[in-house]
Amino acid sequence: MSAFDYKKALANIPHKPGVYQYYDTDDVLIYIGKAKDLRNRVGSYFNQDAQLNGKTKVLVSKIRRVSFTIVDTEIDAWLLENSLIKKHQPRYNIMLKDDKTYPWIIIKKEQFPRVYATRKYVKDGSTYFGPYASVNMMYTILDVIKETYPLRTCNLQLTPQNINEGKFKVCLEYQIGNCKGPCQAYQTKDDYDKSIEEIAQILNGKIGSVIKSIQEKIKISVEDLNFELAHHHQNKLLALEKYQSKSTVVNSAITNVDVVSIASDERYAFVNFLKVMNGSIIQTQTIEIKKRLDETDEELLTIAITEFRTKFKSTSKEVIVPFTISLIDENLKFTVPKLGEKKKLLELSEKNVIFFKREKLNQYEKLNPDLRTDRILSQMQKDLRLTKLPQHIECFDNSNFQGKYPVSAIVVFKDAKPSKKDYRHFNVKTVEGPNDFATMEEAVYRRYKRMLEEENALPQLIIIDGGKGQLSSALSSLNKLGIANKVTVIGIAKRLEEIYYPGDSFPLYLDKKSETLKIIQQLRDEAHRFGITFHRKKRDQGTLKTELELIPGIGKTTAEKLLLKFKSVKRIKDAKEEELIEVLNTKQIIALKAYFNTQKSPQQF
Repeated sequence: MSAFDYKKALANIPHKPGVYQYYDTDDVLIYIGKAKDLRNRVGSYFNQDAQLNGKTKVLVSKIRRVSFTIVDTEIDAWLLENSLIKKHQPRYNIMLKDDKTYPWIIIKKEQFPRVYATRKYVKDGSTYFGPYASVNMMYTILDVIKETYPLRTCNLQLTPQNINEGKFKVCLEYQIGNCKGPCQAYQTKDDYDKSIEEIAQILNGKIGSVIKSIQEKIKISVEDLNFELAHHHQNKLLALEKYQSKSTVVNSAITNVDVVSIASDERYAFVNFLKVMNGSIIQTQTIEIKKRLDETDEELLTIAITEFRTKFKSTSKEVIVPFTISLIDENLKFTVPKLGEKKKLLELSEKNVIFFKREKLNQYEKLNPDLRTDRILSQMQKDLRLTKLPQHIECFDNSNFQGKYPVSAIVVFKDAKPSKKDYRHFNVKTVEGPNDFATMEEAVYRRYKRMLEEENALPQLIIIDGGKGQLSSALSSLNKLGIANKVTVIGIAKRLEEIYYPGDSFPLYLDKKSETLKIIQQLRDEAHRFGITFHRKKRDQGTLKTELELIPGIGKTTAEKLLLKFKSVKRIKDAKEEELIEVLNTKQIIALKAYFNTQKSPQQF
């Protein structure tokens, strides 16, 4: 426990909402947190009965001073915490990885406003839309605007006085139809402002109302027999409908809501944000959060919501979330949808965040393979309910042919990768006939009896290729050796990939796409391959010995010696007499040569 006198500090902390700050020996700010009840929250860090993780214990050990700020409501604490974390970036707080400057679309505050992309947000009275996490999306919108509404792109001071005095002449943009020439009063300010008004509606997601307005203009133009103007409006309509078909459109009844979802693991969290206005998703972004302590998904989501709503200047009164958030704000409603359009929106956000998480982790793991190993082992520990990380896994498989040539094979994975130097074969010694259970019992017993004798470290996980019977046989050997409670042993049945545990009649079914199951299947398949290879070699050697034993004067022992030295019958046939004399006597050599000379095409093995 820290030398910090937390009892004295707690006595001065009130039962009110607020933000607390921890400082270390050098009075450096190391952590910022928020609370509904400051005293209860700070006191929970020093509760001896609390189950704190390793990182939090380290944090507590470094605390030497606590300061706090009281606020009126929990929402105020939420906002203040986020602001302070961004300003001070304490060591033990989460790290929001989002230091990019995202672009905006600006309608410049000026006579005949320009519309363009910018990364600088200046409070000059201009109207900004964004920021856009997808630059492609932003330029798609700008292309639609440029195609639909001819606007000026120059930075001339188009004041009424300058225009009336004829200070400007139209440029190439006017000649090719990209501008209507407001610089020489070829376009009125009212006409220009109507275009800007429609553009603002499009950027606000109100594309449907703009389309209806243009459709009405087409109808009026046709009725007035102004077909040229009708054609102009029709081209606008086609461009907008084309853009609308490419954008994500939801139920138009859903107006001005935010959608957030989260996917996390032990180190990172990823949060996706969708901004919906007037039935269209107009902004989307996913951020990465690096965890510092054991933050919950609720805590991380709460911080991310603040970040998004501040960045995108959201004024929506409703936020769609994947689970209940214990944050009370009279001006904000959190919705956990079960059915309908809002549920579909949440599912879309979740698809995005899962994809983003997978891509990011793949990038990290390519740069640092150890991250992938740690993640897989942690996932296996969680999926298989293990007490330790399965850094050392061993898998057993048996092979025989109609009860003959029975063998057992063991393969070893260390840190989720094959360790081939540790693979072993077993010639079954105590089992007669096709008895898979007894073969498994012998192999497991011999393997771990030797490991105990040599004082080698036992694996954290043993996998038996087979169902309940093979698993029971393996467990019997572990009990005899007194190590059944020191290792976890499971069986995998091939038919439905069922995972069996000792004493549990109900199997565990893992997701078919899970990495845990893939590693188990890889172990099982590798054990099968390794065992079959040894089994075939043994069976072939048995057949070869039978072939050699047909030669007069060569018995079982001599045949084994020949195979041990020459490896195959072909090599024995082609061997010179000075090579054979090392194993055979002169009489046996004469008999062997005579045998092969009488074989027109000796069987090759």
